[in-house]
Amino acid sequence: MTHTYSVLGMTCNSCVATVTNELIKVDGVTEVVVDLEKEEAEITMDRHILLGIFRAALPDKFTISKKDLPRASSMAATDIASTSKWKQLKPLFLIFLYLFTTSFLLNINDWDTGSAMLDFMGLFYIVFSFFKLLDLKGFPESFGMYDPLAKAVPAYGWIYPFIEVILGLMFLMRFQIQTALTITLIVLGITTIGVTKTLLDKKSIRCACLGTALKLPMTEATFIENAIMLVMAIWMLFFALP
Repeated sequence: MTHTYSVLGMTCNSCVATVTNELIKVDGVTEVVVDLEKEEAEITMDRHILLGIFRAALPDKFTISKKDLPRASSMAATDIASTSKWKQLKPLFLIFLYLFTTSFLLNINDWDTGSAMLDFMGLFYIVFSFFKLLDLKGFPESFGMYDPLAKAVPAYGWIYPFIEVILGLMFLMRFQIQTALTITLIVLGITTIGVTKTLLDKKSIRCACLGTALKLPMTEATFIENAIMLVMAIWMLFFALP
């Protein structure tokens, strides 16, 4: 099947090449023909692909939308996209469920809320860094699309997964906990600023929280994920530690 989409933000042939290269990478796409003058892309696919997937694939300077979509179809597409969004976020919710359950079970016999939080934060960093390291080459670019520091200093995007590994080990080994909590407030605070700005600007980009292996959209769930860690860090730092 072939569909025509409006693509705004293209100013030169380099933009055409970028849009073409990114769209052709989408699973299921077999051919992409981009017209700079008409500001449109003709996409051939072997199955129906949601508009949100194309939006997540393109850099945030480009805006893609279905051309001449009737009002009723537009509303239906919105419903489908909403359902798909939650389906895409399923891995994130499952990971959080596993982390909460594991932290609970590790401390169930001699319950200590602070210890359970430290286990959760340590496991959080170890698990999330694993997914980032699966595609260390592609992660910095995705991360730099919304993290202010990674955008200003590209090298930060390359070392960020290793920062998570170190922080995870520090929490699990109960080593220099105050230092680990302080660093957590800084790095996640910076990221949360970028996430908040992206959500307020209603940009459709990919969330790099689980690297690039899982193509998660940037949603309120990303903000909540960071907020949970920040609240835990603040509580531990100012109320739980001696």
